[in-house]
Amino acid sequence: MIGIIDYGMGNIHSVQKALEVLGAETLVTNKPQEIKQCAKIVLPGVGAFDDAAIELEKRGLSAAIKEAIAAKKIFLGICLGMQLLFDKSEEGKKPGLGIIKGSVKKFKASSSLKVPHMGWNTLKFRQKDCPLFTGLEDGCYVYFCHSYYPAVSETVVTAATANYGLEFSAIVRQDNVYGVQFHPEKSQETGIKILKNFIQI
Repeated sequence: MIGIIDYGMGNIHSVQKALEVLGAETLVTNKPQEIKQCAKIVLPGVGAFDDAAIELEKRGLSAAIKEAIAAKKIFLGICLGMQLLFDKSEEGKKPGLGIIKGSVKKFKASSSLKVPHMGWNTLKFRQKDCPLFTGLEDGCYVYFCHSYYPAVSETVVTAATANYGLEFSAIVRQDNVYGVQFHPEKSQETGIKILKNFIQI
């Protein structure tokens, strides 16, 4: 069972549909007790960092996420769900979950660089052995929609990068924790393959 955390923000159902099309059994939940019963966890998200952090804490989900990760359950953060894994964000003042060391920073707009970063971009693999990359080739395209990017404290957790005025961590991997800044559920064949690989980890 894959638990999809519902904290009132994000594209919950598109992620659920994509996973179920691939044959996964899913449970959309905002209950810490149900999260404990799931073998894998997905934290999706679209919206503001502070609002999300407040909702996670208010619903007791922050503690449930940390417990699941400590129990070595496979965890995937998507977009804002990835950013929440970090210590803090320039988007707000609330602390993140502090699972991965680093902060979330805003892209600097310019005449040649529009913010938010929206559209297709390529991935450059850093961790060749990352299970999410099985069956994929370096340089594959995925779909982004974000104004903020994760700046990791330790580059060893960067599994893949993308470039948008600067090179940033597009995928992070730390033990049983994975995070993707793009939307795999909107990234056609590549995104579906990444989700399938996640199911099979």
